[in-house]
Amino acid sequence: MTLSRRLAAAAYALLAACATFALGRAVGRAPDPSWLMGPQASWVNHATAVAWAVTQLGYFYLMLPVTIALALLAVVFRAWRSRLIFAVLEILLAWRSTDLLQRFFARPRRLDWVVKHETSFSYPSSHAAVAATLYLLLAVFVVRSALPGRAWIASALGLLSLAILWSRLALGAHYLTDVAGGLLWGSAVTAALAACWPTNVFEGRAAPSLE
Repeated sequence: MTLSRRLAAAAYALLAACATFALGRAVGRAPDPSWLMGPQASWVNHATAVAWAVTQLGYFYLMLPVTIALALLAVVFRAWRSRLIFAVLEILLAWRSTDLLQRFFARPRRLDWVVKHETSFSYPSSHAAVAATLYLLLAVFVVRSALPGRAWIASALGLLSLAILWSRLALGAHYLTDVAGGLLWGSAVTAALAACWPTNVFEGRAAPSLE
């Protein structure tokens, strides 16, 4: 990666991190403002079974096997090794840092939850920072590859990411600002890692296959 692109990635990471903290300070430990809570309340408890199934993809017991699978694929498929290792490190960094941020902001969860009352703090959303960001990252990697059917695969990954974000709101597990903060933080982690990475994982086409 050229120096100018590294500097651009680092600058974006800093801006996104600052935006995450600014939004967290703005919302504090209170619910979202009433003009945001009205629409959010209407989203809760619709297609709940689907939302609950989708939201599983962001929990530790499923994200851990995904992380292990990506690490194993990195060992087997040399052409994709740099990108897959990048994805694994992005997961781990976003996972741990989001947990620390939740403790720092200590925003209580919503009271209109359904299915499962999560007791961890609310801001930023770890599902947005880790799971949704990961699937968006993989979608970009697939688009920047020569895999057959890459447009369909990338679209499916992008839709999966959006579905995870929707599920957190449909279950009343997060405020909209939690999700926005999670996406900001996840993108900040990704950009910071890209600025330090020895190669440009977003450039070029990885391989016509996974071989």
